[in-house]
Amino acid sequence: MSQHQHVLEADFQPASFEFTAENRALAERILAKYPANRRRSGMLPLLELAQRQHGGWLPRAAMDHVADVIGVPHIKAYEVATFYTMYNLKPVGAHVVQVCTNVPCWLRGSDGIVDACKKRLGIETGETTQDGKFTMMEVECLGACVNAPMVQVGDEYYEDLTPESMTKLLDDLSAGRKPTPGSQTGRRTSMSSAGATTLKSQALKAGVTYIGDE
Repeated sequence: MSQHQHVLEADFQPASFEFTAENRALAERILAKYPANRRRSGMLPLLELAQRQHGGWLPRAAMDHVADVIGVPHIKAYEVATFYTMYNLKPVGAHVVQVCTNVPCWLRGSDGIVDACKKRLGIETGETTQDGKFTMMEVECLGACVNAPMVQVGDEYYEDLTPESMTKLLDDLSAGRKPTPGSQTGRRTSMSSAGATTLKSQALKAGVTYIGDE
């Protein structure tokens, strides 16, 4: 999630922002996890909370409010929000498609995933579809390298993608269906793409009959 953002703020900036009562209570519970003199450690989760409340993006007023709640200068919130790609400084679509193009994903074909997104959605990287359904962006490593190539959509990871499965994923989301997260080839978690190996060989050495994925 740590890639410096070269994006501009939205032209429209709401005049004010405040956490709802529910989110303010949640913010205080988050801040209570840290020592009183280290409240700024809660900056990331509070900015994320503000972004979710504001429909997926952070206006300047929301960053100011988070800084005020924590008790730091406003610039401290700006520094964090402009560094991490998890924060959006302008409105985004209902589905934010983050395509990992770091080295492991690139070696496994992330260029084809980006092209599939552009072709299916009719937009370029960093743009939002006219119907407001999708925003597509490239990001750095999302930490699922062994299951490359992969994308993050909202809170879900979709892994072991091909251009065809990526297109189907977008079709499903566009139609209001919820695709199954994780590997799109059916492998379990991060096991070898050829199937179970290490645990199976260890079981055979120990004279244990290997059954399924146990």
